[in-house]
Amino acid sequence: MLVHQILKSKSDDAVVTVSPGTKVSEAVKILAERKIGTVVVSGDGHTADGILSERDVVRVLAQRGGAILQDPVEQYMTAKLVTCTREDKADAVLQMMTDGRFRHMPVLEGNQLVGLITLGDVVKARLTELAMEKNALEGMIMGH
Repeated sequence: MLVHQILKSKSDDAVVTVSPGTKVSEAVKILAERKIGTVVVSGDGHTADGILSERDVVRVLAQRGGAILQDPVEQYMTAKLVTCTREDKADAVLQMMTDGRFRHMPVLEGNQLVGLITLGDVVKARLTELAMEKNALEGMIMGH
């Protein structure tokens, strides 16, 4: 299965972005209101400059305390992004996420942000694929 197939299967393919100067408190509010785990940091809304996840916020809160909520997200975002394209295979993306211990990956076309896939999206797609293979094999065994 390819990334573009996973993106098509998502009920909401919008990527939530915030500008680099957005306060951490505002990013946290967006995460909570939208019930999402990450925002992509983008100066223009079309490219990915970084990513800020719930985990990033919790880690820095534990280290520095609540004062960080007034700081800009660019101070705490992950700037060295691991990304994929629409044509990447789901298994390869799953391996990168597992190896890197992260759950969200921006999807780029050139340097343009075209989507965001999560570990859950990839696992769900893989389980669907496995179920279809299982059914096909059972059909072959049963002579259908």
